[in-house]
Amino acid sequence: MYYVYILLCKDKTLYTGITTDPERRLREHREGTGARYTKAHGAVRMIYLEEAEDRASASRREYAIKQMTRSEKMKLAGTADTELCAQEGQAEQ
Repeated sequence: MYYVYILLCKDKTLYTGITTDPERRLREHREGTGARYTKAHGAVRMIYLEEAEDRASASRREYAIKQMTRSEKMKLAGTADTELCAQEGQAEQ
């Protein structure tokens, strides 16, 4: 089973990727061994996770999500930017 995910980074940017193990992948991103982008921007948490049948369908879906605007991605994740910023502000206190 493959998964497509969206991560929220420390600088409030979003990162989209695929994996077979979401927990391991999030840990790798947080440790700085996941992807160059998240190493530079710091992964905070996974805000979206979707199952895919195989690697090919996961890659197609990843590409489709990467073509979306930020607001479309936030809608897909079921949250709004203002909610995210408020949640992250509370988490940091």
